[in-house]
Formats: sequence, C-alpha cells, structure tokens
Amino acid sequence: MGTVISVEIAAGGSAALLDEVFAWFDEVDARFSTFKDDSEVCRLDRGALALADASPDLRHVLSRCADLWSETDGYFDAYVTGRLDPSGFVKGWSAQVASDRLLAAGATDHCVNAGGDLRVRGHAAGGRPWRVGIRHPWEALATCHTVAGTDLAVATSGVYERGHHVIDPRRGRPAKGLRSVTVVGPDLGTADAYATAALAMGRAGLQWLAGLAGYACVVVTDEGRKLSTRALAPTG
Repeated sequence: MGTVISVEIAAGGSAALLDEVFAWFDEVDARFSTFKDDSEVCRLDRGALALADASPDLRHVLSRCADLWSETDGYFDAYVTGRLDPSGFVKGWSAQVASDRLLAAGATDHCVNAGGDLRVRGHAAGGRPWRVGIRHPWEALATCHTVAGTDLAVATSGVYERGHHVIDPRRGRPAKGLRSVTVVGPDLGTADAYATAALAMGRAGLQWLAGLAGYACVVVTDEGRKLSTRALAPTG
C-alpha cells in the first residue's frame, strides 16, 4: 500500500499471530494496490473485472466508500482523480481489521501503526495507556499534540510530505487552508476517510469536523494555528 506498517503486541501475542497479521496486509496490498496492474482495484477500474465477480472485501470497501461520499457531502471521493482509488479508506480499514483480529485472538494489548494511522487497544508495556504523538506539520522530528487512551483509532491526513496533494472534488484542484487534520474515534477506516475529507474541504472542514458525532479532532491550519476539540485536550 506504499506505506510502512508496524505491529506492537504488549500482551497476549505470538510470532504466529504476527505472521497472520502481516499475511493479511500482504493480501490487502495485492487486492487494493493502485500500482499493481493485476490487483482487483486496477482490474475493476479498467473493466477487466466485473463487480459481481469481485471479492467480498472489495465489494465491502466500495460500499463503505459510497456511504462515506454521502456522509462527507462528496468530499471523500474514491474517484476524485478520475480513476478508482479507495486508498483513503483502505489503509485505515485494513489496520482496523488487523486490530480486531488481534483482539479476537487474545492479544488484548497492542498497537497497529499503518503509515502513521494507529489503532491501539489495552495498554502499552508497563500497564500504561498508549500515548500517540501527532507529528508537527513543519518539524519532522517533533510532535504538536499527544493523546492517550486504551481504545483509540487515530488517523492523520496532512500536506507536510507531499504538499497540498488532496484534491477538492468540487473545484478539481488541491485544497488549501489546512496543513494537518487528525481524527480520533472508534473506527480507523472511518477516521482515515474523515481526515482526508476535512483536508479536501479546506477551511470549511473546521466547521464540518466540529459537528462529527463520536469523533474528535486536532487541526493545524496553513498559518500554524492549532485547534482541537475538548475531547482531545493535550496530555503532555
């Protein structure tokens, strides 16, 4: 999926369980990659695969992307580039699935990190809550905010590595106004998509994020102003 994935199990895990988790991510990459001509996504996009013949996972992802398009007033759009690209949901969704499987297998304390989008459960080593640092938009080795908890999904969409690359689907050009959007809540796939959608909205995303039920946010504007909901007061 063009990103680095790490898994930390603080309690209840095994090497075999880790192998199963990374086998899942290999499966996701093979099925959803937009860089591999033989992936299901690429074959469906060019008409070489009928939707009826697609895997249940792909049909689920496309259905969820359609729902998210409605939930975000069209700002989360898997076709915004002119071709099918559900990556803005798939990364978070696949990490959420991995976390759910770890929990079901008895790994009650773990952290799944998919390119900076994290799903944490239980406690870190020493019985402490997991602490998640949100990268500083201008200083790569610094954080601008930290949240802690025992059951959190944390997704960030930002422009600090690739510039203003997220397309505003209504204007057909890169959105500006927000430098970084972090969404925290119960589901990583949804949080990932919400963060992408808010970034695509530009400044209008601030008001939209404020109305989300069950999710909190931290936003840094292009001018360097940091805004966060009360549910995400800094922990240090």
